[in-house]
Amino acid sequence: MVVRLRLQRFGRTHSPFYRMVAADSRAPRDGKFLEIIGTYNPIANSAGIKEIRLKADRIRYWISVGAQPSERVAWILGKFGILPPPPQRFSVQRMIPKKNRESED
Repeated sequence: MVVRLRLQRFGRTHSPFYRMVAADSRAPRDGKFLEIIGTYNPIANSAGIKEIRLKADRIRYWISVGAQPSERVAWILGKFGILPPPPQRFSVQRMIPKKNRESED
């Protein structure tokens, strides 16, 4: 059984709220999970702060027993120093228009 650390969506239409859970990789996104390990509210409050609550000791436990974080969870954990930050997914070279790029020939 492969365990994934992933986000489980709650909330209304256009106002999401997520639980960070440890779940079997075969379970549906909002289905059965093993443990709740945190919450994430991507909608900023009046002070402009997005609320994230993590159980760092339980996250470290699940990672130590081989749980694989999803891409978004890995990004969140990288921001808080629990995991090393994931590598950048974009190339600086591709942000420059083709006509202005220096050729690599």
